[in-house]
Amino acid sequence: MENTVKKNQEKNKLVITISSRALFNLDESHKIFKEQGVKAYTKHQEENEKVILQPGVGFSLVKKLLALNTSQNPIDVILLSRNSADTSLRIFNSIENYGLNISKAAFTRGESTHNLVGAFGADLFLSSNYLDVQKALELGFAAASIVGSGSQKQHKTQLRIAFDGDAVIFSDESERIFQEKGLKAFIENEKNSANIALKAGPFKYFIMSLQKIQSSFPTTNNPIRTALITARSAPSHKRVIHTMRKWGIRIDESFFLGGLEKGIFLKEFSADIFFDDQHHHCQSASKYVPTGHVPNNISSQKNHA
Repeated sequence: MENTVKKNQEKNKLVITISSRALFNLDESHKIFKEQGVKAYTKHQEENEKVILQPGVGFSLVKKLLALNTSQNPIDVILLSRNSADTSLRIFNSIENYGLNISKAAFTRGESTHNLVGAFGADLFLSSNYLDVQKALELGFAAASIVGSGSQKQHKTQLRIAFDGDAVIFSDESERIFQEKGLKAFIENEKNSANIALKAGPFKYFIMSLQKIQSSFPTTNNPIRTALITARSAPSHKRVIHTMRKWGIRIDESFFLGGLEKGIFLKEFSADIFFDDQHHHCQSASKYVPTGHVPNNISSQKNHA
């Protein structure tokens, strides 16, 4: 499946697929759906078609990406929704109100949307549905489940995205050693493998697509800024640096925190979104910045087997 993802990445266009609940705050509507059922939910949406929805976790990311959309740097945002078409008018009215250039959409009326990620050639899939995200990750696509709200303060103009390392940018091969054999074995393995590149994680090709756009602008006052924020510390940082060099990926800021809480550093970075595989790190981060949980590690597989 990596070949499919790689092929998508070579299409010279950045494509983001996002669910309606990741783009807008639909907590009230979702509560009605869960507690009262489909009919009550449909009635609520139709009665509130002209009531504009508040931004969700992925809103800032989408708005800033679309502001960079040009013929030289084409960026496409596509809405993937489990809603039916007849309940979609409120969503499209909100899209129009905020001036978002989103014209493509798919409505599945309760069916999973993960199989459409590849069909649309997406580099990233953001959703509130954990199972859809897991299935997309299993197919090899960059995907994250939204955590928290989108109300936090971000940088006014610059798009800022932060990533964890293991199981996000890189595979979870080293994380598995840590989980199965402990910290000492992990450090020993990373020291012995310092010059051996890590295998690719699900977000490698999304970062490469993002960097193509970033590289088209001058380094000074670049509209995109990225950060690596990882629990790794010396000496295990060496393998990370060597891997990034081999891949030709440049990250603007790197934080090797040695297990420190990530939230306060993300607050200072003013991330529009942060991607991490560990649920407890996501909970910490979501207090400060919009966060996407990437359930791609051995712990996630154990907890949801």
